[in-house]
Amino acid sequence: MADNLSEALKTLKLSSAGASDSVEGCLDCLLKALAHNNVETSEKIQEMGVLASMPALLSVQNSCTSKVANIIAEVAKNEFMRSPCVEAGLIPPLVQLLNSKDQEILLQTGRALGNICYDSHSLQAQLISMGVIPTLVRLLGVHSQNTPLTEMCLIAFGNLAELESSKEQFASTNIAEELVRLFRKQAEHEKKEMIFEVLAPLAENDVIKLQLVDAGLVECLLEVVAQTVNSEREEDAAQLKTASDLMVLLLLGDESMQKLFEGGKGSVFQRVLSWVPSNNHQLQLAGALAIANFARNDGNCIHMVDTGIVQKLLELLDRHVEEGNVTVQHAALSALRNLAIPVVNKSKMLLAGVSDVVLKFLKSEMPPVQFKLLGTLRMLIDTQADAAEQLGTNVKLVERLVEWCEAKDHAGVMGESNRLLSALIRHSKSKEVVRTVIQGGGVKHLVLMATSEHMIMQNEALVALGLIAALHLDCAEKDFVSSSLVTVLHKLLTEEHSAPEIKYNSMILICSIMGSEPLHKEVQSLAFIDVVSGLRSHENKTVSHQASLTEQRLTAQS
Repeated sequence: MADNLSEALKTLKLSSAGASDSVEGCLDCLLKALAHNNVETSEKIQEMGVLASMPALLSVQNSCTSKVANIIAEVAKNEFMRSPCVEAGLIPPLVQLLNSKDQEILLQTGRALGNICYDSHSLQAQLISMGVIPTLVRLLGVHSQNTPLTEMCLIAFGNLAELESSKEQFASTNIAEELVRLFRKQAEHEKKEMIFEVLAPLAENDVIKLQLVDAGLVECLLEVVAQTVNSEREEDAAQLKTASDLMVLLLLGDESMQKLFEGGKGSVFQRVLSWVPSNNHQLQLAGALAIANFARNDGNCIHMVDTGIVQKLLELLDRHVEEGNVTVQHAALSALRNLAIPVVNKSKMLLAGVSDVVLKFLKSEMPPVQFKLLGTLRMLIDTQADAAEQLGTNVKLVERLVEWCEAKDHAGVMGESNRLLSALIRHSKSKEVVRTVIQGGGVKHLVLMATSEHMIMQNEALVALGLIAALHLDCAEKDFVSSSLVTVLHKLLTEEHSAPEIKYNSMILICSIMGSEPLHKEVQSLAFIDVVSGLRSHENKTVSHQASLTEQRLTAQS
C-alpha cells in the first residue's frame, strides 16, 4: 500500500487540472490511505508537497472535485496540516466551490473549510470577509432536505456566529426564517440541540433578536417548554433550560421585548407569567428573569404592578427562603427592583409587603442575592419617608448593612450597603434613624463613602452626614472625630476636580459641625477659612454664594 501511495502522490504532484482515470485512481488511493492511517498519510502528503497541486485540481469542477475536497477535509482534521493548507492557497478555490450545484461537492467543501478554519478566529474572520455567510444561508434554504448538508451548514454557523463581525452579515440574510423553519421540522433531540447552538450566539444581536421573534421562534420555544416541563428525562430537562434561557435572551432587546409585551396583553407575556408559580426551578427562574426584562420601562412596570405580578413574585420568594435556589432568589429580587423604579409603584409595592419578604433574605450569605436585596430596598424607599423610617429603625437591618459595608471582596455589595445606609437617613430625615445608624456603627462608613470615586455616592454620603450633624451632632461627634471627617472635607474642598455639588455640600456640612468643640478646633487648625474664601470666586454661583455664607460663619465663630 505504501508503494501505491507514493506512486499516487507522485502522479498527483505532476498532474495538471482536469479529470483523468489516473488522477481519479490516485485520489481513491489517497482516501483509502487516509481512512487507514490519517496522521501518517497526511505527513506523507505534506512531505511530498502535494497540497500545492490541489488548487489547480479544485479550479475546474468535474467528477474528481468532491474527492479532492474530501481529501483536504480529512487532512485538515490534523492540527499540524491546517497552516500548510492555508499556505497552499486552498481557501479561495474552496470558497468558490460553495457556489456549486453539486450536493456532494458542497458537503465536502464545507467540511474542508470547517476543518481548516477550526478553532482559528482569524481564519474564520477571513471566511466572513469572503462572503461565505450569505452563501451558506442560501444553501441551507435550497438544500434543506439534505440532512448531511444541513448539518454542515449548522456547524459552520455555530462556529462563525461566535465572532462579532459575523452578526451584521447574518442580520442581512434570512437566517432567522431558515432556522425557525428548520427547527419546526425537527423531531430529534440532537437536531434541535444543533439549531439551539446556532440560535444562542445569534440571539445576542438586537437586530437578529427581532428577526427571530418575527419568524415565530417564540412559539417554537413555548412548545418545547410545554413538551418537556413534566419530563423526567435528562435530555428534556436540558432542552427545557435551553429553550427558556433563549426566551429570556430574546427579551433583552428593547424592540423584541416590547413586541412580545403587547401592552401587557400579549399571549407570550401571559404564558411566561404562568412559569413563575410552576414547580420547576428552571421555569421559575426564566419567568422571574423575563419579568425583570419586561420591567425595563416605566409603562410596563406600572402595568405589571397594577395587574398583580408583585404577589406572584413574593409567593415565589417565600418558597425559596429556606434552603432556597440562589438563582431564583436573585432573579425574583431583580424583577422586584426593576418594578420599584417608577415612583407610583413604590407605595403600592410597600403596601403589598415587599419589604417584609425581602428582609427575610438578610441572612443570605450569597453576594448576588445580597446585592439585589439591597438594590430592591433602596429603590422602594426612594421618596418614601415612612418606609425609610420603618426600615432605618430596624436594628437588625442596620447591623447587617454595617457588616456588608466592610465586604471588601464584594465591591457591589459594599457600595449598595453604603448607599442604602445613606438613603435611609436622606429619605426619612428622622432623628430615630440617625440614632440607630450611629449606634450601629454606620457613621465611619458614610465618611469613607464621601471619598468614593463615584460622585453620586460622594454626594449621597455628604447629604446623609449633613443630616446626622443637624439632627444628632452630640451623639455623632466621637465618630466624626475618629473617622477624620474634617480632614476628608478639607480634601474635598481643596481638590480641583471635586464637582460643584460636592464643594457645596461639604461647606454645608462644615457649618453643621461647628457646634461641636473638638470638630470646631480641627476646622480652625486646618485653616478652612482660607480654603473657603478662595471659593468665593468659584465659577458656580451656588458654590460662591455658599462660600461667602460659610466664611461669615467661620469668622463669627473663630
